[in-house]
Amino acid sequence: MSAGLEALKHISKDSGFPITLHPHFSPKIKDHVPPEPVREEIFPDKDRASFADPEKKALFSVAKPVDLTESIGTVLENVQLSQLNPQQLDELALLVNERGVVFFRNQDLTTEQQVKLFEHYGTLDRHPAQKDVRHVVIRGSREDHREILKYTPWPSGDWHADTSFEVNPPSYSLLRMEEHPPVGGDTAWVSGYGLYDTLSDAMKKFVEGLHAVHTSRLQYDTILDLWGVGPNRPPIDSHHPAVRTHPVTGLKALNVNAGFVTGFAELKKYESDKLLDFFQYHLHSADDHSVRWKWEVGSVAMWDNRCVLHRVIPGSYEAPRRGIRTTVFGEKPYYDPASEGRAERERRLKEAAASSQPQASNEKLIDTPA
Repeated sequence: MSAGLEALKHISKDSGFPITLHPHFSPKIKDHVPPEPVREEIFPDKDRASFADPEKKALFSVAKPVDLTESIGTVLENVQLSQLNPQQLDELALLVNERGVVFFRNQDLTTEQQVKLFEHYGTLDRHPAQKDVRHVVIRGSREDHREILKYTPWPSGDWHADTSFEVNPPSYSLLRMEEHPPVGGDTAWVSGYGLYDTLSDAMKKFVEGLHAVHTSRLQYDTILDLWGVGPNRPPIDSHHPAVRTHPVTGLKALNVNAGFVTGFAELKKYESDKLLDFFQYHLHSADDHSVRWKWEVGSVAMWDNRCVLHRVIPGSYEAPRRGIRTTVFGEKPYYDPASEGRAERERRLKEAAASSQPQASNEKLIDTPA
């Protein structure tokens, strides 16, 4: 367990185990003064995917797409991100909107090239613990997150969307791996489209009327206590729609995650707790809508935080794991009642295609001599 945890300095004489201190009585937490204010809402430019060719002809002329599962995850083969032109980058964004996460191997991107490439998609975002204004270094998780959760409140090993508590949560994220162990350190993603689709109709209707409480309070304490880093901004709670509409695809995605959602604004405490219990099961049973990526040095993943969640898989590996992540601001989440689920759209399009086919004639043909 991390030796930096404040609880490790306070051992119970009765049990021999650490005693958790209230944050107000932990000097590392109570004495920290964030240097930046809470963010105000911003209004990003129109998503670059909105300018893409729906058929992605330019992108697919230089890259071979290989879908990893039915629901989520595509590998683009035989292509270097560093060589894509603006039109192809727009089409890549649309592919990410649709497939949730897109992977690449053996990429030659440098950090400077990665930053420049991602500026094509908007204004670079900055994680609360991020000190470089352009990117954040992502390392692995070799701690027992089940044990750590006893002493610091943020469930760091669980499903989340990057900083979903912000007024403007990120849209796109891109992670490029510079160092990685031969085994361990995988990352998994799960589709928000699929998570919405697999709810019952009654549950969909109920959840569509709720706002999820996304908070940074738990991560704020953990950044200070476990990571030993001072967060840039004060903790914040945001009430975002529990089901959000994707601005490009127009599809509904579940906007609830285990890492940052602590309840639902419209519900009482025990009602929220029971619903969160259900969603914990729902997220962890969605193998049919998830994908797990085995990293190598030079691998890249680009994903859309508006329609996927992700989590790093903890391990006991000793080799270093180091990645460079860039993100851009997204729009404030919203829900459009006129939007539709992905499965609903697929059924509608299938029925429309079937109805447009010429009907076979029931007329009986009789052969007669000429």
